[in-house]
Amino acid sequence: MMGTGTTGHGPNGPWDARDGRDTTGRLLRAATGSGARLIAEAATLVQGWAVLADPIAGAVYSAPAAAAADGVHAAAAPHDHPYSVQLPAAGAVLVLAPAPATPAEHTGHVAATTAALLEVRGQRAAELRGEQMRLHTTLLRLLLAGHADAVVDALGGGAYTHVTVYRLTGEDTLAAHQVLWRAVRPTLTPHADACTLLGRLDGELVVAEVHRGSDDGRILRLVSRVCERHGLLAGMAGPLPLAEMSTAYCDAAAARHSATPAHRIVPADAIGAPRLAPLLPAAPYARWAAAVLRPLDPAQQHLLLVWLRTGSKPSAAEALGLSAGTVRARIREAARLLDADLEDATVRAHLLLALRAPAPADSDAAADATSGSGSASGSGSGSGSDEAALRNAGEARLEALPGGILDTGAVRAWAGGLVDGLEPRLRIALTCWLRHHARTAPAATELHVHRTTLTTWLHQCADHLAQNLADATVRAEIHLALGITRCGRDAPADLPRRGGRTYRRA
Repeated sequence: MMGTGTTGHGPNGPWDARDGRDTTGRLLRAATGSGARLIAEAATLVQGWAVLADPIAGAVYSAPAAAAADGVHAAAAPHDHPYSVQLPAAGAVLVLAPAPATPAEHTGHVAATTAALLEVRGQRAAELRGEQMRLHTTLLRLLLAGHADAVVDALGGGAYTHVTVYRLTGEDTLAAHQVLWRAVRPTLTPHADACTLLGRLDGELVVAEVHRGSDDGRILRLVSRVCERHGLLAGMAGPLPLAEMSTAYCDAAAARHSATPAHRIVPADAIGAPRLAPLLPAAPYARWAAAVLRPLDPAQQHLLLVWLRTGSKPSAAEALGLSAGTVRARIREAARLLDADLEDATVRAHLLLALRAPAPADSDAAADATSGSGSASGSGSGSGSDEAALRNAGEARLEALPGGILDTGAVRAWAGGLVDGLEPRLRIALTCWLRHHARTAPAATELHVHRTTLTTWLHQCADHLAQNLADATVRAEIHLALGITRCGRDAPADLPRRGGRTYRRA
């Protein structure tokens, strides 16, 4: 791990002022180039290795590259590396590991000079940071406004095609912005494989990684560390084509509503695809979904999906960047087109399934591959079934799924595994609460219990089911599972009672 350069003095010779001047000059010349060159020169001068370690980003610069892990470990546990020298520098830790023959005075001089030059570079970067941050925020707003081509040109025309979006909220977003900026070291260098844009929009910290279709996960790891360190909650969406930046932006906000202190960053696809959907027979499920959604255009479908993911109209309005009144009006229009009561919990759960259904062509192809039908007669029967599906499209409704689609062993096993074992009082309370769209006050009134009692029972339900009841998608799944496994009415009148408002355990 030793460098190949020389220090300008013998391995065991004395170190004098002339050596110090020469060393300082070499480090100054390297610092005018870049931080990486400065670290590399420091490693050469001590005939060992040098690393600038950041608590969030890990190794910022390392010379040689193989020393990065050792440098990060030495910065985190200096007592385990007594042979190395650690100094704070520019918000990080400079770690030098000299060769045994390098005089201690020389190593100390190199370390002190390098740390001072890193501080100067850091101060200069801080002076330019405000202007750079404003530029990043402007580019983010241009992406959201649909000017992807202009943003790609501003980034140097790097043939960028996709974007991955993160939206972070919390009390410490300002400090998190500074930390993440230093960790990511964003640059607008042309022809890079990826470019990261960071900005604060409407009190949120927004991170958009613009790339060429492949996401190496580096930004995800950094965002995850920042969320843990600063207590933030985040949603992630993508990779999506650059032209769909606004969609990714909304999906990230919808995903953030499912984040918790235990799971601080949630991908949009983790909440958008219910576990029940893959268990349904593909062909009838996809045809039913296509039939019921035919009156809606893609924009209306996306609005409904964001609404169902976030669980409320105000949250959907925040995610979509619209007013609450506009969202309510558009949902009413969608309900009219669908000819359905979107205030019904079962209808909402069915609508979420419909919005996440596979395309009919994909499901038909999968069904044909499974059945092995490739003959002319098989093709004719498929065409006839499509025509029949089109004739029956007007009969498809959100109030009911196609006959038998939930009456399969896989679906019943899933539902039983999810909600079996709930005590009668908990099952009835949970059913009533879900029917009231997770509103505690009206559910407690119908159950004739105090709100505190109902809240306690809901906590017990969440513990028993091991599910996050704050997630709207999870609530929709549980509502369907309770319906699939229902033996009685699960009505508030059937709630076990024993004198007044005292309830006995089953």
